[in-house]
Amino acid sequence: MPIATVNPATGETVRTFEPLDAAGVEARIAAAHSAFRSWRETDFGTRARLMEAAAALLDKEQDDIARTMTTEMGKTLAAARAEAAKCAKAMRWYAERAEGLLADEQPQAADVEDSGAARAYVRYRPLGVVLAVMPWNFPLWQVVRFAAPALMAGNTGLLKHASNVPQTALYLGELFHRAGFPEGCFQTLLVGSGAIEGVLRDPRVAAATLTGSEGAGRAVASVAGDEVKKTVLELGGSDPFVVMPSAAADLDRAVQVAVTARVQNNGQSCIAAKRFIVHADVYDDFAERFTRAMSALRVGDPTTPSTDVGPLATEQGRADLEELVEDALSQGAEALCGARRPKALPPGWYYEPTVLGQVTEAMRIHREEAFGPVATLYRVRDLDEAVALANDTPFGLSSNVWTTDEEEQRRFAAELQAGGVFFNGMTASHPALPFGGVKRSGYGRELSGHGIREFCNVTTVWYGR
Repeated sequence: MPIATVNPATGETVRTFEPLDAAGVEARIAAAHSAFRSWRETDFGTRARLMEAAAALLDKEQDDIARTMTTEMGKTLAAARAEAAKCAKAMRWYAERAEGLLADEQPQAADVEDSGAARAYVRYRPLGVVLAVMPWNFPLWQVVRFAAPALMAGNTGLLKHASNVPQTALYLGELFHRAGFPEGCFQTLLVGSGAIEGVLRDPRVAAATLTGSEGAGRAVASVAGDEVKKTVLELGGSDPFVVMPSAAADLDRAVQVAVTARVQNNGQSCIAAKRFIVHADVYDDFAERFTRAMSALRVGDPTTPSTDVGPLATEQGRADLEELVEDALSQGAEALCGARRPKALPPGWYYEPTVLGQVTEAMRIHREEAFGPVATLYRVRDLDEAVALANDTPFGLSSNVWTTDEEEQRRFAAELQAGGVFFNGMTASHPALPFGGVKRSGYGRELSGHGIREFCNVTTVWYGR
């Protein structure tokens, strides 16, 4: 795949970039390794001051970077501005809390004595240079939610971003430097995917984090495993959105959130709700309202304020989505709305918001992630069937459940196989809450204290008597 900005609203190639050669990659790895030796010794106050400066820059340049993201991957301008604001918030969150999150831990005095120590504690120390392999769908947020905690912990970073968002990648590579971080602390590697293995095998690179497809995760995890290097993987998701009878009292809000949860980021989000599992008692009412609301969404130019859903980020992404829908329709699924390209739009990779009913296990879309504005509807008879269907997926990133019944809430929280269970609201990531999945959605956690400790050496310090 060429390294280029291709506007998905028009299909026009806006700008192309030459990848770094081997010497350029080597220079950046060397700079990151050299920077780590001094950066790990800086105090938290210094790190926090620089992170706050980066957040201030991002706030100041919010409109500019938002336009870049919209041009490169098609999210609406409103969504792009919100993404930039969220990144600045996360930077400040870690600037304020990193020192406390990584403070030395003191075991119980009785346990220290039982170990034969005069004293003992646990210290968190940075690992070193961390390679971040990041996707295009949230081109700023996916990077910052790694970079902010990693840098605050004393690590340095190398970013291999998706090849269709090179201008966002270059912006990130300069942002921290302009904020005052030392040379080499965080750098962009403008390279193709074929260069990842060589970087990860370099002995100066200590670990890797990847957000992306299952295939990309397998490839990186395989190399890292061979090198015995730590990895964190956040891969695909096919999140359930379960609606139980007690939600009938607030069904309009459930429908409103369901629509937002499905089409956020033009439907291209790992944690977007994708499978809508609805109890028979409220199925017909929910399906009618949900389909009507999805049909009413405005598809069009992502720079226009009235647009609800912009284009898909790549032509191949739209083709993949169309294949899933066509497979389902050929096997008996019912298109309640959409299931086609819009007819009245200029060239671009648009696809109408779609709701499919009568989905069965035989259809690919039942097992595979639909990365675009396509929802599947299922009717279930009871809680047991809802839980079984929600778990009937190779993925386990997050989940949404609409019920006010406390016993149902207890069961869903205990039985859903996912990294998150969100009741009566939309799944979202927040700096204070750990984020990640199980099964083929990956392993490890980002954000919160769990995220900042992922790339730390958890060190036992013990003093004899």
